[in-house]
Amino acid sequence: MARTLKLTLAYDGCAFHGWQVQPGRPTIQGTLASVIQSLTGETLLPQGSGRTDAGVHALAQVATFQTASQIPAANFRIVLNDRLPAAIRVLDVREMPEDFHARHSARAKRYQYRLWRSDVVPPFLARYVTHHPYPLDEAAMRQAAALVVGEHDFTSFAAVDPDRALRLAEASLGPSSGCERQPTNIRTIYESCFQRQADELLYLVRGSGFLHHMVRNLVGTFLLVGKGSIAPSEIPAILAARDRRAAGPTAPPEGLYLVEVEY
Repeated sequence: MARTLKLTLAYDGCAFHGWQVQPGRPTIQGTLASVIQSLTGETLLPQGSGRTDAGVHALAQVATFQTASQIPAANFRIVLNDRLPAAIRVLDVREMPEDFHARHSARAKRYQYRLWRSDVVPPFLARYVTHHPYPLDEAAMRQAAALVVGEHDFTSFAAVDPDRALRLAEASLGPSSGCERQPTNIRTIYESCFQRQADELLYLVRGSGFLHHMVRNLVGTFLLVGKGSIAPSEIPAILAARDRRAAGPTAPPEGLYLVEVEY
């Protein structure tokens, strides 16, 4: 009888082309699937709580898959860590109800973005922060960050999602009951703030879900606020525009971390 296993993963995204499997490129999902197959003999694709981009890191990504293997969960964790590259660690393995799904069952996610503000980045941190030693009005950035809290349409902060057409097609399948979950760019942000920790400026955000590149696009826009290119008061108009061109550039991936998935 198949079991549903929930894996909590931490990984260094520097050497991977993101979460989602891609032919001929190393990805977190593809590497994990290969190692599971070597252990159980099953060909499967673990489903993550969401896709992290190339170069993005995770402190607690969640993945689920179904397996006929009867290996105890604790032993599964040990063997997976023995076979996975050191850049990917399985922190926890738990057996879950059959209908549990890493993405569909998630209620909220938390991310952080690390900006290194001093002139010199320590060499052992260079791959894990975004270096920005230039002048910034951090108070204005805090004001701007607070303005995205609440339920909004975040189209202005969403990159083109290559899987959106597929999800639209899936949502249209089956009998029309009026209850299908159509893909939407509306999300609820529960927390959005900047915190100073010595030489780092951290952006902390928690929300019901996030669109493609959404956190990095928010950070890129807040950096424009910090530079004085736009005022904090312009954030509501950027949201209302529902146009990606209205917001700032996409911040680099190396400073972004998926911190927690809530269920």
